[in-house]
Amino acid sequence: MSLKKTLISTSRFNKKLIVLLTDFICLALSSLLALTISDISIGSIHVEQFIRLIWLPIFCVTTFWFLGVYSSVVRYLDFSVSIIIARAIAIVFILNLLMSFFYGFLLESLNLSNTEPLITIIGWLVGILTFGFLMITSRLGAGLYLSQQESDKKVAIYGAGSAGIQLASALRVSQEMEPTVFVDNNQSLQGTYLGGIKVLHPDKLKKLAQRGKIDEVLIAMPSASKSTLRSLLKQIEDYSLRVRILPGLAELAQGKISVSELKEVDITDLLGRYEVEAKHNLINENIKDKVVLITGAGGSIGSEISRQSVKNGASKIILLDSNEYALYSIKNEIETYSEKPAVFSILASVKNKKRIMEVCNAFCVDTIYHAAAYKHVPLVEENPFEAVQNNIFGTMSCAQAAIESNVDTFVLVSTDKAVRPTNIMGATKRFAELILQSLAVDCKTRMTMVRFGNVIGSSGSAIPLFQQQIKNGGPVTVTHKEVTRYFMSIPEAAQLVIQAGAMGQGGDVFVLDMGEPVEIYELAKRLINLSGMEVKDEKNPSGDIEIVFTGLRPGEKLYEELLIGDNVSETDHKQILRAEEISISSVELEEHLESLKKAEKMEMY
Repeated sequence: MSLKKTLISTSRFNKKLIVLLTDFICLALSSLLALTISDISIGSIHVEQFIRLIWLPIFCVTTFWFLGVYSSVVRYLDFSVSIIIARAIAIVFILNLLMSFFYGFLLESLNLSNTEPLITIIGWLVGILTFGFLMITSRLGAGLYLSQQESDKKVAIYGAGSAGIQLASALRVSQEMEPTVFVDNNQSLQGTYLGGIKVLHPDKLKKLAQRGKIDEVLIAMPSASKSTLRSLLKQIEDYSLRVRILPGLAELAQGKISVSELKEVDITDLLGRYEVEAKHNLINENIKDKVVLITGAGGSIGSEISRQSVKNGASKIILLDSNEYALYSIKNEIETYSEKPAVFSILASVKNKKRIMEVCNAFCVDTIYHAAAYKHVPLVEENPFEAVQNNIFGTMSCAQAAIESNVDTFVLVSTDKAVRPTNIMGATKRFAELILQSLAVDCKTRMTMVRFGNVIGSSGSAIPLFQQQIKNGGPVTVTHKEVTRYFMSIPEAAQLVIQAGAMGQGGDVFVLDMGEPVEIYELAKRLINLSGMEVKDEKNPSGDIEIVFTGLRPGEKLYEELLIGDNVSETDHKQILRAEEISISSVELEEHLESLKKAEKMEMY
């Protein structure tokens, strides 16, 4: 066992004794220095000088013990502890000064001293200051030595700013990882040492990875833009190093940097999507001082709309869901907020029109966000009856309840799968859009639909599945090598849904700008590489994680669309478009609904 590990593993009491003994030796040396300055020959020390040489170390260490100096853990020392030590030394010096005056006066009265009292005081002052210097530097030196504990995991910190330096300090304290090197684009820092860690150019990362000098890269750039982060990740992913990121300053708990704040690379980091700032007048239109009802409040989008309704000043929020646990979870979360409106949870089905009307009338609902739907394509394909009941008749019940209860605004959360649908889920959501377009022709309630693609992290999303498969050691399953999807974060999608709903005049279909489609196969490869592993394929048979193609599932498309036609117009928001699409009359709607009801009775689907 190395000296470092021996010192760290020894008992707390023994560590205190080692530090105390070190201080005693330093004090004895300082006392000799004091006697020398007092013009006393070491070889001719008299009895009184010998007594002073012995009692000063004993007196000092005893005083330090009672002042709590030996309660600090050496390897976690910083300059704040130096202040505590300096304060203790000052107290000891003052006490020693008083005792020296008294002792000198006593010797003078007995004619036993031949040294001027002032010279004696100066000597002891120099001795005490010398000891203070030795005491503080020895502790900081030992602390630095012990904090640099050998770790199996060596990391490079990307970013040598204040966040990177704080992270390196936190890593040394936690001893989970050993910060080996800083990486930074700042040329003035390259080649310098920060806290004993060298700063290198980013180009050096590849060599460090190839030589096995680092196992992981920690990105400590909380103020970096998404585009900067995206290009940085693109550079690192080829090295097959695990990458973790320090979140933005606004996300840090109490603004403090710690190892626990590090997060895995998120899909949003890879997409580098630029989010447009919300227009507060649109956000406030249907929420500020309004009574808001969210159906499917426990789901991915529903729960985020609930959070944003709280944040943006709704007077009351009614959370409605048929899933007991999901409803409990979002209600419990909102209850923890320091500032919140009155929140009510309703366990009910959207198919129950009477119950929805009771809720709308009881709370005088102003705005409904209808997020309740069955959206998992393969499951819905296997359970068409429930999909029709929930997605079609459930939407019809809620919309009619809103109209009959004089609700101001009804916003349907739709999907890109409603465009030229090839599966039951998409078909039921397109039917739901047609219901609202038809009802909007002759009602006071503003009916609005908002259509968008996949949201990151939603239930049934491929991304969490990939991450879990990588964590389990693979393989990662992709349906087809050429499949593409649009992606957007849940908070951004919910925010845009709220803003789009505020722009509706009645029967409007709004489409969110989803950016560029993402190749799922390429995304899976990037996630594997940024997890510190290599893709196993024909080119690299010794890789870690294999990607397996399972084939398109029933009703699944290679790519998704957001528009049925080309008749699109811009709105007040650059990421929200208005689509002019063909609707059906109320007569046609009734005919289609009757056909579905007959099919239901005959169990035709």
